[in-house]
Amino acid sequence: MTIEAQLNDRLKQAMMARDSRSADVVRMLKTRVMERRTAKGFSGAVDDALHLDVIAVYVKQLRKSIEEYSQLGERGREMIAQFEFEIGFCEQYLPKKLDAAATETLIREAVTRLGVTDPKQAGRVVGDVMKAHKDVDAAVAKQLAERVLQGG
Repeated sequence: MTIEAQLNDRLKQAMMARDSRSADVVRMLKTRVMERRTAKGFSGAVDDALHLDVIAVYVKQLRKSIEEYSQLGERGREMIAQFEFEIGFCEQYLPKKLDAAATETLIREAVTRLGVTDPKQAGRVVGDVMKAHKDVDAAVAKQLAERVLQGG
């Protein structure tokens, strides 16, 4: 079943269950797909790859929003809870990321292969790993690369 079909089914279920939070997330994702599809210069197909890209970008924006709202303290707590719910909802459609141990193994292999020793070149290591492995979380990879290059 395509992601689009899954989202349509999920929207129907949420509406029947009067689950407005889930319905709102599905509607947001469908809107973002529509915006991408109707954007000037778009010439691709509306397929699972497009949906996955839209969902991944949305999750990344939500994570950034959580960082910003966390600076507000108590006032931002309600929005942070909503963002975390949306992230959890969206992640069920995204491919699973490698865990930290597997990512660290890839980082160590890349460091050895590239011969990098300077912590300032962590970005080069992360870029190499990300190019070869799409299931790596970039933020985790960056932290691990910096730690490995600092002798950790």
